Amino acid sequence: MAEPTIVILTGAGISAESGLKTFRDTDGLWNGYNIEEVATPDAFTRNPALVLDFYNQRRKEIAAASPNAAHYFLAELQKQYHTKIITQNIDDLHERAGSNEVLHLHGEIFKMRSVANPFETYPINENIELGDLAPDGSQLRPFIVWFNEEVPMLPKAIKWVTEASIFIIIGTSLQVYPAAGLVNFVTPNTPIIIIDKQIPSIANIKNIITIEQSATKGIMQMPTLLKTLLGTQN
Repeated sequence: MAEPTIVILTGAGISAESGLKTFRDTDGLWNGYNIEEVATPDAFTRNPALVLDFYNQRRKEIAAASPNAAHYFLAELQKQYHTKIITQNIDDLHERAGSNEVLHLHGEIFKMRSVANPFETYPINENIELGDLAPDGSQLRPFIVWFNEEVPMLPKAIKWVTEASIFIIIGTSLQVYPAAGLVNFVTPNTPIIIIDKQIPSIANIKNIITIEQSATKGIMQMPTLLKTLLGTQN
């Protein structure tokens, strides 16, 4: 029998416990900015300096943050089971906790790309300034998938989800598409575990186990739960 595969989708809720603000806080803003001002291609066209500064600040905040217990738990889980992580987060906290096989749906804050070539990326730890050019002569921008842009890693994420023996959702409201639609690609009878302080509503989806807690508290139930679920699949 093939080794079971655990696929995990993480969202802003897991990084919020490391002190990082989310797009969808109660005031509908992210660090005082409307999404339309800093996270769309039109925003970058209108005011590239503002957008670059916004992500420069996010890069500093993320560099100063540390992985939390939930990040470390998932890294340890990869040592016990065949585990893949899909994240909506642009931070590197999963990797810093020791996880591998991490797929970033919405890009990575410590990478940048040419505006002319979305597939040519370069590492960046400091600031990106207006006038900083890629080797092709085009302005550099954060390697972030903005609203109204295609999600190039989506097909790979869908493949991972269809192969999951267990699908775990941690810290996401399932409001941002197409990431929220990944749950629809889980094969029938595959258990789905949702850990969130406010469980999102999912219509017509069966085999759901909900843990209405923060990521760091909810993961404490996972070892026993996984043993039970994987035992029933043998």
